[in-house]
Amino acid sequence: MTAPALLVAEDLDKEYRSGPEVVRVLRGASLAIRQGEMVALVGASGVGKSTLLHLLGALDRPTAGRVLWEGEDLFGRPESGLVRYRRHAVGFVFQFYNLLGEMSALENAMIPALLVRRPVEEARELATAALAEVGLGDRLGHRPGELSGGEQQRVAIARALVNAPKLILADEPTGNLDPKTSEVIYDLFLRLQAERGLAFLVATHNPDLARRAERGYRLVEGRAREIE
Repeated sequence: MTAPALLVAEDLDKEYRSGPEVVRVLRGASLAIRQGEMVALVGASGVGKSTLLHLLGALDRPTAGRVLWEGEDLFGRPESGLVRYRRHAVGFVFQFYNLLGEMSALENAMIPALLVRRPVEEARELATAALAEVGLGDRLGHRPGELSGGEQQRVAIARALVNAPKLILADEPTGNLDPKTSEVIYDLFLRLQAERGLAFLVATHNPDLARRAERGYRLVEGRAREIE
């Protein structure tokens, strides 16, 4: 039995104005992600993969089109509802980790729990468990500068897991890593998918990693075409 759609993008347009010029990045992009599914998003650099992920994560608003989350029009929510969506429903993983350099791995991973006003001790327990889950239980006190690139990305993944999202949006999560470390990170995604039932949308320029997803979309000329 096919799992129900968790997130659906319908005919998304996104335009930016640069002086008198209008740059149209997305032109009716549509895709769907089911519960617990691993989906790849591929396309050339600059084609709009990050833009699309930002819309799906409610980090930005579309010029036209809809994003449905569990059947609800996401951008029909008030801003407070979008904040709850970003903090609870989805987790974000970025190419350059976006860790705070003056904070330890544990403190970085605690941030999402503190943002939703969990008690400090509970936030510490959740972050400790998430770091152990990604294989960094012995690196809690290390700062980003003391960690390898792969370890920093695992801290970022742990941070994304802390509030138990249903979907991880990963924007070129291996783009700053060597091939061997890239495989390790993708293997971790697959394990989290299996063990937690997490859905993933992974934007990547790496065709070998993209082929390991259950389904994929190619972003071409602002439209997402499902890969046969």
